[in-house]
Amino acid sequence: MGILISFANLRDDAPARLCNHSVTTLDWPLTPTGSDGIMSIVRGDRKGAIHVGVNAHLLSLAASYRSAGINWYIFNLLQHLPEVDLEIDYTVFMSERHYEGVPGIRLQVSRLPTHRPPVRILWEQLIQPWALRRAQVDLIHGPAFVGPLVNACPSLVTIHDLSFLLYPQGFRALNRFYLQTFTRYSVRQAKRVIAVSESTKRDLVRTYDLPPSKIDVIYNGMDASFRPLSAEHVEAFREERNLPRRFILFVGTLEPRKNVARLVEAYARLPAERPPLLLIGGKGWLYDEIFDRVEALNLSRQVRFVGYVPAQDLPWWYNAADLFVYPSLYEGFGLPPLEAMACGTPVVTTTASSLPEVVGDAALLVEPTDVDALAEAMSRALTDESLRERMRETGLAQARNFSWRNTAQNTADSYRRALLPGEGTEGV
Repeated sequence: MGILISFANLRDDAPARLCNHSVTTLDWPLTPTGSDGIMSIVRGDRKGAIHVGVNAHLLSLAASYRSAGINWYIFNLLQHLPEVDLEIDYTVFMSERHYEGVPGIRLQVSRLPTHRPPVRILWEQLIQPWALRRAQVDLIHGPAFVGPLVNACPSLVTIHDLSFLLYPQGFRALNRFYLQTFTRYSVRQAKRVIAVSESTKRDLVRTYDLPPSKIDVIYNGMDASFRPLSAEHVEAFREERNLPRRFILFVGTLEPRKNVARLVEAYARLPAERPPLLLIGGKGWLYDEIFDRVEALNLSRQVRFVGYVPAQDLPWWYNAADLFVYPSLYEGFGLPPLEAMACGTPVVTTTASSLPEVVGDAALLVEPTDVDALAEAMSRALTDESLRERMRETGLAQARNFSWRNTAQNTADSYRRALLPGEGTEGV
């Protein structure tokens, strides 16, 4: 995941919920503040003992296949942070004018088109220090890798993964340079660093020589829309979308890191009566190998490229699937397997990076490069009914361990630690 990619997919009901809320409880004036290109949306006076700023310029309510990820992380933090610690006030910096906020936060909305990567970089590094000083925040949270080079206050950053170092080919040149250069400086300068998994924490310690004590591991949450749905409604969805009675599902961007070519190879080794394989996700980079492998193995009628699916539809696809397979080579967290388990669907994934942390003992795990093992695990999960029932039950229980409220509470605790006297000096 990369800071310069437009992570923009939200459930369709999210904007509606916000709008309904604002009609009944919010009446915020939108007032220009001069020629600085910033507007303020203000609600009430500050009352908390701590004032935290959040750089939410990656938040977008638009829909695109480059979705969820960091955008959904930011959205859910903003929804839950004000309710978990009433002594913390928030000023949120963004350019998304359709986000109406929640009680307990103050929005600073920029007129600048920060959806454009170069403009966002300029805002983060040139305008943000001035905006922080003017807002008089005590701590700034960079929820996507990078903080300001010139700090007007202490900082905290969230690191989602180090794919820009491990898989740099997947990033545009400017994107890659910015992340590689500024992440290194940001994590060293920050008072605290949030990693979304123990695996990412280990990567940070190894790559940047950070003290482990400086890093807080805070897992992502699970949205309540991912849950088992009634068989009757799932069947209606299946008929509406003309889906097969049984199918294997993958959800993710088509790129080398997701290891989809090996998934196709493993699928080809299943018995001839295998159910179809449906691949959900937009084209990332170097995806031709996947299509070529399907053609070479004569699987064009059995492997279906679904393309982008809106986030609000994903629970239906997970519920309709017999099996979810996620053969990724590297993840910072790995939300799709957790989403599938929350819907009661058996999961096969790999031992790579953070995935064993996320799925626990509720999924079948294989080495990401072992095609035979992947095929065998898929076969077991498709045919062993007692195993499938056990995976369903343990998967539902595992998914319940993750909530956005817990993510927000742990993040607020990290804010407080970052402001302790002398905190973070060992990482400089």
